[in-house]
Amino acid sequence: MTGYAVVKRESDAGRLTIELKSVNSRFLDLQFRMNDELRSLEPVLREAIMSRTARGKVECRLSFGRREQSGSSLAVNEALLAALGTAQHNVLDTFSNARPMSVNELLRWPGVLSDSELSQDSLQADVQAALKDTLDAFVMSRQREGASLEAMLVSRIDDIEQIVARITPLVPQAVEQFRQKAIERMQEVLGQALGDGSTLPTDLQDRIRQEVTLYGIRVDVAEELTRLSGHLTETRAILKKGGQVGKRLDFMMQELNREANTLGSKAAVKELSEASMQMKLLIEQMREQVQNLE
Repeated sequence: MTGYAVVKRESDAGRLTIELKSVNSRFLDLQFRMNDELRSLEPVLREAIMSRTARGKVECRLSFGRREQSGSSLAVNEALLAALGTAQHNVLDTFSNARPMSVNELLRWPGVLSDSELSQDSLQADVQAALKDTLDAFVMSRQREGASLEAMLVSRIDDIEQIVARITPLVPQAVEQFRQKAIERMQEVLGQALGDGSTLPTDLQDRIRQEVTLYGIRVDVAEELTRLSGHLTETRAILKKGGQVGKRLDFMMQELNREANTLGSKAAVKELSEASMQMKLLIEQMREQVQNLE
C-alpha cells in the first residue's frame, strides 16, 4: 500500500501542487496538509481519494502559490466579517474586560481576505483536474508495488506446496512407525511388570493394539495437509483475481498458520516437526507482506 505521486500545475493565477503518499495501514487513514485558505477544498479531496483508495495511511499535501500580478486587488468576505463581528459582540457582552480584535487580526483571519481575481470555483476546478492526474499516478505506483508483492507471495506459496508434497507420502509411514514403537514399548513395560518372563494374554495384547491405533489416528496429519493444500489453492486464486485482496488474504494467513500449528503439535516424527517450522516461517513472511496489500 505504499505509493507516491506529485503533480504541479501552472495557471495564470499561480502554481498548484498536489502530493500524495501512503504507508502501510490495515485501514484507510486520510491526513491533509494545506493552508487554511484552501481548507474548504478538503471534502472534495477526501471524496476523490476515497473513491480510488481503500487501505493505507494516506497523506495529501495541497499548496497554491499565487503569481505576483500588478494591479491585483483583494476582496473582503463581508459575510464572514459580519459573523466575526457578531461573535465578538457576544463575547464582549459576557466578558466586558476582553480586548476587541484589531483590524490586523481581523484581516489575518482565515478566509476574510481573498484575491478578487481568483474565484473559488476556478480554484476548485483546477484542484480537481490536478487531483485526477495525481491519483492516476498514485494508483499506478501502488499497483507496481502490488505486482512485486504478489510475485513474492506466489513464491512462498510454491515453497509451502513443495514442503506439503514432500511430507505427504511420509504420513502413513510415520503413523505406522509410531504405532509399532508404541506397541513394543507397552508390551516391554508390561512384560517387565509381570516379572516371570511369561507372555502377555491375548486379550491384553489386543487392547494395547486398539489403544495405540486410536492414538495413532489422533496423530495422523493427513487431514491437516489436505486443508493446508486447499488454503494455498484459495490464496493463489485470490491473488490471481486481484482487486482489493488485503482483508481476504489476512484471513487466509490465519487459516494457514492454524493448520501449520496443528501439524507441529501432532507431528510424530522429526521430519513432520521440521516441516511445520519451515511452513510457519514462510507463512509469517507472507503475513507481514499481506499487511501491505489493499
